[in-house]
Amino acid sequence: MEELIRQAAVAGSFYPADTGELRLMLEQFLVHAEQQQPEFAYAPKALIAPHAGYIYSGPVAASAYYSLRMASDRINRVVLLGPSHRVPFRGLASCRASHYATPLGLIPLDRESLDRLEDLPQVSVNDAAHIPEHSLEVQLPFLQYVLNDFVLAPLVVGEADETEVAEVLEKLWGDHHTLIVISSDLSHYHDYATAKRLDQHTSRAIETLNPAAIHYEDACGCNPVNGLLHIAKRKAMHVETVDLRNSGDTAGPRDQVVGYGAYLFFEHQA
Repeated sequence: MEELIRQAAVAGSFYPADTGELRLMLEQFLVHAEQQQPEFAYAPKALIAPHAGYIYSGPVAASAYYSLRMASDRINRVVLLGPSHRVPFRGLASCRASHYATPLGLIPLDRESLDRLEDLPQVSVNDAAHIPEHSLEVQLPFLQYVLNDFVLAPLVVGEADETEVAEVLEKLWGDHHTLIVISSDLSHYHDYATAKRLDQHTSRAIETLNPAAIHYEDACGCNPVNGLLHIAKRKAMHVETVDLRNSGDTAGPRDQVVGYGAYLFFEHQA
């Protein structure tokens, strides 16, 4: 099959385009996360991580990705869902690409799984939604740095309810070799104190698997987040908040901030 590569759209803006500079930044984020994060007995099945520019959200995203190091030789498939910021559409968007590219190299797509999704009415092939979208792309260098070789099943989420997203996740859930990643920031452009209050409320909703409490103003990725919460509740998963900050804590002013949370979802171990 002919290779069709989805090129990096935000390298050089959201994160460094230079490979060495990017690796150094990721290493620094993960070293700091190691110093801050509690130890878990096993790696999560799923996680939620933010998707802003790395100077703003990278330290928070690293708090989630550090937890994967113990499973780096086990995870060989990543299902990645994030919201559409540029292209409005109904449902979830797959793509025709064979690979996603970042400055750290090419990631092969799990074409077999993506092609199977086309039987679902809420899934369509929409390359236009993937080409400019940063919510998926900014997660990839973290995954490449922390994991060994893996295949990727990326989906951009448009207007879709939690049951539609959950149905897709169920079809892609896989076994302990598959990781689910949901890309979402939290509240947008409130003052620091307001953002902290709103994001604490959203975190409680995530921890208690309560999708009814999370709306667009709470999380830009509320549709994929709520789909994960829906299936996590059905599977009686346990959630840990490992980081909750905003751009006023990391690299920005405090008059208008964006909230970021890192959440780990664990399946019950036999």
